[in-house]
Order: sequence, then C-alpha cells, then structure tokens
Amino acid sequence: MKRRVLTQALLMGLVARPVFAANPLPALQETPGLLDKVKSGALPPIDKRLPRQPRVIESFSGADGPGRHGGQLNMLVAATRDTRLMTIYSYTRLIVYDDKFKLHPDILESYEVKEGREFTFKLRAGHKWSDGHPFTTEDFRFFWEDIANNKDLSPNGPSVELLVEGKPPKVEILDEVTIRYSWDKPNPDFIESQARAAPLFLFRPAHYLKTLHGKYTDEEEILKRYKGSRWSNVFKRQDAMYGNSNVDLPSLNPWVLTTVPPAQRFVFVRNPYFHRIDGKGKQLPYINDVIMTVVAANLIPAKAGLGESDLQPRYLGLRDYTFLRDAAKTSGIKALLWEKGSGSEVAFYPNMNANDETWRKLNRDVRFRRALSLAINRDELSDVVYSGLAKPSANTIMPRSPLFKPEYATKWATQDVKAANKLLDEIGLTKKGSDGIRLLPNGQPAMFVVEHSSEKADEVDTMTLVVDQWKKIGIKALLKPQTTDNFRLRTTSGEAIMTAYAGVTTAAPTPDTSPREFTPVMQGGLQWPKWGLYVESKGKQGEPCDMEVGKKLLALLQSWEQATDSAGRRKAWEEILTVNADEVFSIGTVNEVRQPVTVGKKVRNVPEKGYWAWDPGGYIGLYEPDTFWIAG
Repeated sequence: MKRRVLTQALLMGLVARPVFAANPLPALQETPGLLDKVKSGALPPIDKRLPRQPRVIESFSGADGPGRHGGQLNMLVAATRDTRLMTIYSYTRLIVYDDKFKLHPDILESYEVKEGREFTFKLRAGHKWSDGHPFTTEDFRFFWEDIANNKDLSPNGPSVELLVEGKPPKVEILDEVTIRYSWDKPNPDFIESQARAAPLFLFRPAHYLKTLHGKYTDEEEILKRYKGSRWSNVFKRQDAMYGNSNVDLPSLNPWVLTTVPPAQRFVFVRNPYFHRIDGKGKQLPYINDVIMTVVAANLIPAKAGLGESDLQPRYLGLRDYTFLRDAAKTSGIKALLWEKGSGSEVAFYPNMNANDETWRKLNRDVRFRRALSLAINRDELSDVVYSGLAKPSANTIMPRSPLFKPEYATKWATQDVKAANKLLDEIGLTKKGSDGIRLLPNGQPAMFVVEHSSEKADEVDTMTLVVDQWKKIGIKALLKPQTTDNFRLRTTSGEAIMTAYAGVTTAAPTPDTSPREFTPVMQGGLQWPKWGLYVESKGKQGEPCDMEVGKKLLALLQSWEQATDSAGRRKAWEEILTVNADEVFSIGTVNEVRQPVTVGKKVRNVPEKGYWAWDPGGYIGLYEPDTFWIAG
C-alpha cells in the first residue's frame, strides 16, 4: 500500500470538508445512453437521480481531461469470484484516498472527528441506491442493529474495528442523513477502515435485505424463494456487498452486475443513480458497460497483448512485459509499468500454529526461521525471475514510508549459507541422510510442504528457486498449489506447515497507520492464524497467543492504540518493526517490482504512471475508473 493517512489534524478533531463539492453546481447534462429510459418514464431525469450535492470530480488522474459518455470496457479475469474486483476497482466508499493518498469524503458529504473518539457522518441528501431507493441512515441502523448485533448473522458480534477495549460504539441516528459513532476512548482504526480496498461496510440496502431477514419476513416465506435450511444462511449468501455476486442486491458502485454467476462473461451496466459528476455536469461513469470475461490465467498476458482486453491490471507479471511491449507495436495497446506496493513479491510464512508438534516447535524457533532466510540468494531471484529489476528485502515496509530503516529490509535477509548451517546445527539438526537432507529428532527427513495458491509463473519460479536454495542447507521443501479457499482453510486449521503468499500490504505506513498486520490479531496472518482468529472471534475460536514475543507485539499494538500523539505512535511502530525484523515471523524475498498494466488504444484517462497495490485504493481504484472513457 502506498500510504494510509489518518492525519493528526483528524485526530485533533477537525472537520473533513466536502472538498469535491462545487457551489453552484454545473448545469447537469443527461447521459445519452439513458435518454430513452428518461423519455419513457422508466428513469427519472438526471436532476432527480443525483444527490442534491453530488461529488464533483474536477481533476483527473490521467491526462485526457473530461471525457465523453459511451462505449464498453472489456477486461479479462481468471475466475467467477473475480466479480469482487468490480467492488475493489470501483472504489466507492464512505471515505476514500485520492491519488495523493489523502482522505476525502466520497459517499459521505462530510465527516467530523472529535478527540479521535467521536465520528459524525453526514450523507448526501437525495442519494439513491442503484434501484432508485433512497440511501439514508436507515441503511446504517439496519446494519448495526440487525446484522452486526444479530447473533444469527454475526455470532461474534461487531467487527474488531468497531470495538475499543472490547466495547462497541454508541450509535446515534441524528436524522435521515446524519449518524454518529462514539466511544469512551479514541478509535484510531475507524476512519481508515472505511477507505480500504475491502472496507468495513457500515451500511446495507435495508429495503432489499429486510425481505431476507427473519426479523422482518417469515422464515417460511424466505425459504420458499431461496434454497437454504435457515433464513440466516440465505441472508449471508445474498448479502454480497464485497463479493458483488448478487444481481438483485442494490449497489452504490458506478457499474452494477447484471449477469447471474456462475458464467463465463459478466456484464456490468452503468448505475443511473451514481453520485459523482464531472465539472461539466456529466454524470459518471463515462463508460456505459464493463465486460469481464473469464479465461485461463495463463492466457491473459497473450490476450492482453493482442488487444483483447481494453484495460488489464491483473494477472500480468514483469516477465510478460517484453512480450506486451513488443505486441503493442502491432495491437496498438499501451504497456505501462506501474510501481508495485508490497512488502515482498513472495513471502514464506512458517505456521507457528501448525498441528504437527515437531514442525510447530521448529517454526517457533527463531534460529530455524533465520536460517531459512539466510539461505536465500535474493540477488539470484532478482536476476533470474525479475530481470534484475527487483530489490532484495525482508518482508517489511518500503523506503517510501517515513518509518523505514534500512535494517528492517536487510536484517537476516542477506545470504549467508555458513551462518544458516550453524544455526541449524545449534538447533540439533546435525544428522543427515544419504541425500544430504537433515534428519529431525524422530529420524525423519527435514521435509515439509509449502502450500500456495498462486497461478503466476514468476511467483512459482521464485518459490522454486527458494526451495532449491533451502536444499543446500539440508532442508527439503515441496511446493503444493491449492485453491485459495483450501489454502486459507488448511492454514487456519493448522494442517499447513508453511505457506507462500504475497508480502505485507501495509508497505508504506505513516505513524498513524494501524500496525495490526504486523501483530497476531488477524486470522489472515498466515504465520499465526489461530492467534489472530482468537482475537477476531473475541476468544470463541482459535488459540490465545502463547509465545512471549507474540505477547510483546500485542502489548506494542495496544501502546500504539493508546498513544495520544504521533510521536507515541511512531515509537510503538518502530518497536513492532524491530521485533518483526529480528524474529523473521515471515521470510521475504524481493520487492519494488514493477507491475505491467495494459491499456487499449481507445481508452483514455488511465495514468501513464501509477501505484499498483491492494491498499489503499484497490489496484486501479485510486485513479477513479468511472472517469476513464472510450474515444470514438
């Protein structure tokens, strides 16, 4: 991630102004593709579809200025579940980062923070869901009372971001467009949680979901319409705000899904009630439809190079760039290279919650983790896999962060085979088999499986090289691909001994960014999933952290949360990063890799230079794809 900014000014209680507002508003122009529906009465005119104060976009990330309406955008995806990419790419949130990584209201007209603990949100009056139903604080009340605090839907209660020292907020509906959340103590995670690629949605389309909720609709009636054993199962399946897989679920995104999954081709049509306009009064998005076609992941680079995708930010790797650049000469596409934000292109995660007692003990021994890291020749990885364009690094923050120190990237991350062997000898792995593989205390070879879910050739090549390098210190690892769901399940269950995945997404934090990703509080932490699950489930699932160094991280996270100024938060951050660097909880490889992005010859307003990361902004979301347009 480039930067998550929870500014000191916000923490001190200043109002975040509706900086994209225009007063007076420009004269509104009806969208040509909607004229027939307006004339027939199927849709109200534009001034009745927009909020009274829409968000006005007057500057663009690309160089092509205000655009024209029309056309369709073709994209390639690798799986049906990639419909969620439209939620990520659309980046329609209560609060968003701009391309300078500053926070602004988006769905909200404004918000105010007092003492870091009281948050007042003001909606845009007249804002509507994609089906034309009013979007109001009733949608927030419904989420809070009927989802977050409903035992059937949320057995563990509200999300951790909504708890301060285990206590939920006081939620006040002040009027139809104003809601307030307040805690006794500051909640430093709250604002940031709204601007994420996968945000903490605080609202739902109540008018639709009430028809699937046992409090408002008889369960018998719900089960007549949908397959399921209980109303709650039906509700959870249809409540796809992030997954974007339910065509009946009203949306606030610029494009709305019209194709029922599963399918090979998904059509997203413009949302006629979208809340953004440009400075000339044209309602966004400019592009009528977005088409996502499912193809095999390994075919996407070739198809993108041939121009079969109008915009392709996913499923491309640096190894594809030479082909894409050459193909551009005949197909007319642009092959851009954006800066990629990840703590490590590939990282290895020893599972300290592994079920296997022998490997759990080894994974928890810092000498073993350090030895594996020291055995890696990261310069070779950069040269062989990334044409020398990657930087050797531990899995940590990047130099663009004001918190960065060189030792975070280099400690235990410079190849030293002799030191690695010495550490393994110290552990007691001194005996070897005839094949040179060390023997465990039980006499079995030191062999384990590295489980992963990657389909990208460069990532698999990186893993393969690392496995070969580990063999030189007498440790044998086998790579085993998994589906993403199975990968997660096996990790959390403790069946997986080690996993390989992308590095930290909190790659360029400020002192005010939450350091949660570096501490054992999230189930998604592959090195300590059961500890994270224990925290996320409030002790109902998983296991409590039982390592002193893990407990130290939990204490440091609490210090960050309780700090009253940026200096205090910086101090906590530095200690957390120092512990992570020294303990090697995850084993990084290289970072600062470039990401190819292909752009069709008729697509406008896509920036030549960009930052490609999960957070903030969701890959291309920072650059507001609703402002991209198709030239005639």
